[in-house]
Amino acid sequence: MDVKRNTVEFMVRGDRALFSDPVTRVGGEKTSYYVPTYEALKGILSSIYWKPTFIWVIDAVRVMNIIQTMSEGIRIKNYDGGNDLSIYTYLKDVCYQVRAHFVWNQNRTELVADRNEHKHHNIAKRMIERGGRRDIFLGTRECQGTVEPCIFGEGIGAYDNVNELNMGYMFHGFTYADEAIRAQGKGRLGVRFHQVVMKKGIIQFPSPEEIPDQDRRLLHKMSIKPFSVEKDNFSGLGEFNEEEINL
Repeated sequence: MDVKRNTVEFMVRGDRALFSDPVTRVGGEKTSYYVPTYEALKGILSSIYWKPTFIWVIDAVRVMNIIQTMSEGIRIKNYDGGNDLSIYTYLKDVCYQVRAHFVWNQNRTELVADRNEHKHHNIAKRMIERGGRRDIFLGTRECQGTVEPCIFGEGIGAYDNVNELNMGYMFHGFTYADEAIRAQGKGRLGVRFHQVVMKKGIIQFPSPEEIPDQDRRLLHKMSIKPFSVEKDNFSGLGEFNEEEINL
């Protein structure tokens, strides 16, 4: 496994998780995929530390606990008043090791001055040690989790001895307008899918650019919000006090 220079590794845990399959949402009920999606893990990393200067790329996830599910009745409010009872199927007692790295957002030329790899890498590692800058959610808001540093591959995983387990065709992630590399995706929100295979408890994710055209869909138009290093304080120092900077 190729480990990038600015790689981060962490463990995320939670009592439950809901990485919902879009197919199950039609009737108002939700059922979780058996493993986290690329987009869900990217969202967790964005809660740990995010800047528009760069884009998090998820390299791999390792499933540490046995995959278990549980169902729960949820009262959902209707737009016209009242509520309905829906059944949500969650994952239970989850624990994952995650490896990721970041790349510069080439569409953010206004933030070139903020491209300091050493600075962002060190801040990201400190935020992992502190449990993240914002609350961690495992798919949905009611599924809160915790993060902590780890060494990817250490410890005993529940599926270490399972050579291969095909998880099927799954949602990979969204391609936002400011992250699109391909010309036809710029200014549009896109969605990606891929075939997921877990080998010895580890799922290796293709990067967004590696997803072929047949597994992509362009949705609606999406504007790109402009940022400024000076105006939005993206120097990397303004968001931390002196004590944090010196740690």
